[in-house]
Amino acid sequence: MAYKNNTQLLREQLGKEGAVDVFTTAAQTESFYAIHFLNDSVITNCTITAASNDAALDGKTMPAGTVIFAPFTAITLTSGLAIGYKN
Repeated sequence: MAYKNNTQLLREQLGKEGAVDVFTTAAQTESFYAIHFLNDSVITNCTITAASNDAALDGKTMPAGTVIFAPFTAITLTSGLAIGYKN
């Protein structure tokens, strides 16, 4: 795995390094490094690479403005609106 420099990390944080997906309740199976919840959103289920208990997020409400930085490989919302930042 190559290390990223400061410029690459800043570009990712600004959504300029790779694509983004805006989604509601449709299942997402892209590889995301971060999810930003624009509205209060309820997670139906999610899969996070190398997470020991990602199921703990299932059924939880994420307040508007919350950003989770984690290697997501799948996420589905019951309600809400989010932006997924692709790897």
